[in-house]
Amino acid sequence: MRNICLEVEYDGTDYCGWQRQSGGIPTVQGELETLLRRILREQIELTAAGRTDKGVHARAQVANFKTASSIELRRLVHALNGLLPVTIRIRGAVVASPDFHARYSAKEREYRYFLVEQPSALRQRFTGFSGGTLDLSAMQQAAGLVLGAHDFSVLSKEPHAENGMFCNVTACTWTGEEEHLVFRIAANRFLRSMVRYLVGAMISVGRGELPAEELQSVLETGTRRFSLVPASPGGLFLWEIRY
Repeated sequence: MRNICLEVEYDGTDYCGWQRQSGGIPTVQGELETLLRRILREQIELTAAGRTDKGVHARAQVANFKTASSIELRRLVHALNGLLPVTIRIRGAVVASPDFHARYSAKEREYRYFLVEQPSALRQRFTGFSGGTLDLSAMQQAAGLVLGAHDFSVLSKEPHAENGMFCNVTACTWTGEEEHLVFRIAANRFLRSMVRYLVGAMISVGRGELPAEELQSVLETGTRRFSLVPASPGGLFLWEIRY
């Protein structure tokens, strides 16, 4: 029995997230498992490093599965890419150690969010928009407040988890790149929609609608006294998984 690890890239616009769902709802996991079962003639179940939400993309998602097949990995990748829709690509495959687990073996995950001032017809699938010019220095100040271990429950859609709601953020920055802003955040784990809520809060900071200190208060007290809308999913990418 081999433990195969795949690196997967996808445009999540047309999918209801990574995780398989019933009723024929299109998901990235569903597409991949259907083809793996067809190619390998086995019941295949994928485990992913992170369950991206509806409309969120991945530059380098990692997923593993167990198989009794001896198929050459190069042939497997070729077969999958020949059958998958153009919005999903397998970037590589390796045989991992028997105890490797795409989710639990991961040490750190990185997400990036790409933001433009106004909607773009050419980039609308891969950017969010702010609706105007933002104060980048204020947003960078807010980003610095997120560093460290915090309870992010009020900045997520995650139901209470048995292993807690704390995430240890090791990097959090905003940078200006050509015609867009880029938000980069890395942590040991992320809660559901957490990055989109953080981006939404920081857009409010950049507009002057929310003091950066208020975000700090939320993280310290676990109480949010302002309404918050998560940023649109199109600008968000699961960027890298580190093991």
